[in-house]
Amino acid sequence: MGKMPQVQEADAPVADTNQMMSADARDHQLQKMATRELDIIVIGGGITGAGIVWDAALRGMDAGLIEMADFASGTSSRSTKLVHGGLRYLKQGAFKLVREVGAERKLLHERLPHLVEPISMLLPIYRGGTYGYYMSAIGIAIYDHLADVSHTERRRMYRRKHTIELEPLLKHEGLRGAGLYTEYRTDDARLTLEILKTAAACGANVCNYARVEDFLYKKGKAVGVHVVDMMSGERYTIYARKIVNATGPWVDDLRQLDKSLDDKRLLLTKGVHLVVPHKRLPIRQAVYFDAPDGRMIFAIPRSGKTYIGTTDTVYEGDRANPMVTREDADYLIDALNKVFSTVGLQMADVEAAWAGLRPLIYEADKSPSEISRRDEIFVSESGLISIAGGKLTGFRRMAEKVVNLVAQQLEDETGVIYPPSTTDRVKISSGVTGMGDKGMERSRVGELHQDVYSEFLERAAGRGIAADDASGLWSRYGVNADMILRYYDEDDSGERLMKAELRYCVDHEMTVSAVDFLLRRTGWMLFDRARAERLCSSVIHYMTDRFAWDDARIALEWSRLRLEWRMHTVQDGDDT
Repeated sequence: MGKMPQVQEADAPVADTNQMMSADARDHQLQKMATRELDIIVIGGGITGAGIVWDAALRGMDAGLIEMADFASGTSSRSTKLVHGGLRYLKQGAFKLVREVGAERKLLHERLPHLVEPISMLLPIYRGGTYGYYMSAIGIAIYDHLADVSHTERRRMYRRKHTIELEPLLKHEGLRGAGLYTEYRTDDARLTLEILKTAAACGANVCNYARVEDFLYKKGKAVGVHVVDMMSGERYTIYARKIVNATGPWVDDLRQLDKSLDDKRLLLTKGVHLVVPHKRLPIRQAVYFDAPDGRMIFAIPRSGKTYIGTTDTVYEGDRANPMVTREDADYLIDALNKVFSTVGLQMADVEAAWAGLRPLIYEADKSPSEISRRDEIFVSESGLISIAGGKLTGFRRMAEKVVNLVAQQLEDETGVIYPPSTTDRVKISSGVTGMGDKGMERSRVGELHQDVYSEFLERAAGRGIAADDASGLWSRYGVNADMILRYYDEDDSGERLMKAELRYCVDHEMTVSAVDFLLRRTGWMLFDRARAERLCSSVIHYMTDRFAWDDARIALEWSRLRLEWRMHTVQDGDDT
C-alpha cells in the first residue's frame, strides 16, 4: 500500500498570527523553496494559482508558489468584482457551468460573508431588447434553481410601473418591466490574498516579485525553475516534481519557454470599468442592462461610488499595463446614457478606471463575447502543467482538477497516495470560526457573522475609530481586523489607523510597495482616490522607515505611483 502524506484536518483552524507572508520573510520563502525538492511549484499568484497551492498544501503536498509581480496584480484584481452565478451562460446552454458556479458562490459567501456579499441586481426589460419579459422570467427562475439560490434571494419579476418605482432613473420609453435577482459583490484582490494566507498557514511557501527566467530539465522533463528575486536581484533554483503554469494572460509565454506552444492558444480580451461618484449615478441597486450592440453591462454601487463595465474586445497590447482608452470609456458612457437618459454622464465625471484581460481559450469563428469561459488543462511532453481560461467564481473547482492530476501523477511516480480535496469544508483566513460548518443553517451563518461584526464595531468605537473606518476594515480583513486594532493600540502618532493597517499588510500580506497597499490591499486608488492621494506621502514615509529605503528606491516608488495613477485614468489614443 502507498505511503500517506501529512494532511491538514478539514476543521483545523486557520490562524493569521504566523509570519509566513511577512514582507520581511520574502527572501526566506525563496531560500526555503530552494533548499529541497518540492512536490509542486505553482507559477502565478492570481486566484487560480492561489487556489492550487491552497488545495495542494491541504492535501499534504510540499507546495510553493511564485509570482512575478504582486499577488493578484494581473486579471485577479481587474475583474468586475462579482462572484456571480453566470446568468449569461444560460443563453449558451451551459447549465452545468451555472450549477457549478452557483454552488461555489454559496460556499464562498458562507465562509467569507464580509468579502462575498449579496446585492440586488435589476435586469430591466425593454421592447426589442436581448431578453423578453417572459423569457427573462423563465431564464432567471432556471438560474435560481441551478444555482441553488435561497428562497429569500430568489428572483422577483416586476411590471413597468413597479420597475420605475424601484429605479426611477431608468429610461421609461419602451420599458416593459424587470427581473430582480441576487448577485454577489467581492474584492477580487482581497479574495486572492485570503486564499494565499490560508495556503501559507497550511504550510505552503509563497513569494511575490519572483520571476521565472527559465525551466530546468533532466532527460527531457521539467524538474525545476530558475527564479530571480525582482526586489534584490538574487537568483534561485527551485526543484519540484511537478510544475504548474497558472499565469493567466502569460500562460502561452511559459509554454513558449517550454517549447510546447501548439495550436491550442489563448485569446486575450480586454474588459474596462469606470468609477464615478454615486451622486452622479445614484442607482438604488445594481443594474444589468443592454448596450446598443447587444452586450450586457453592469452598473454597481460601491463605497459611495458607482462603477460601470465591461467591454469585451480582442487585445494584443501590453499585458502588464492594459489601458482604458477614450474609445472604451465613450462606449460605456454612451451605453449607460441610453438607458439612464436623464443622468447625462460625462467623461469629466470619471474619477478612476481600470482595464483587465481575460485569458480565453481561442475558438475559431467566434466573437469574444461568444467564446466559452471554460477552463482547460494542457500537459506538455516535458510534464509542464498549464491551466488557462475559467472564471473567478470557479477558481476552487479549477484548482481541484489541477491538484487531482498532480496527485495522480505523484502517486504513479512515488507511490504516495494523496487524499481528495477538502477546500470545500475548511475555514478561510479572515472568516469567522464556524462559518459554513456542515449542517449550519444559512440564517444562522448570517446571525453569527453579524454578532461578531457588531462586537468588532464596539471595540473599534471604544478606541475612537469612526464607524465608517471600522466598517471598511472589517470588509477588507474580517476577523483579522482585530490585529489591526492591536497595532493601533501600540502607536499614538499621526495617521495612526492607516499605519496600523499598513503594518498589518506588511507583516501578513507581503506588501512591499506603496502601490501594493494603495491599490490591491485597500482598493483606495479605485474607490477612494482622494484618500489614496492624501496618504501617498505617509505610506512611502512609513515604508522608508520600515525597509530602510535609500533615495533611489524612494524615487522608484514615486515613479511607480505616477504610472499607476495614469493607468487608472482614461487615456487618449489606442492601447497597442
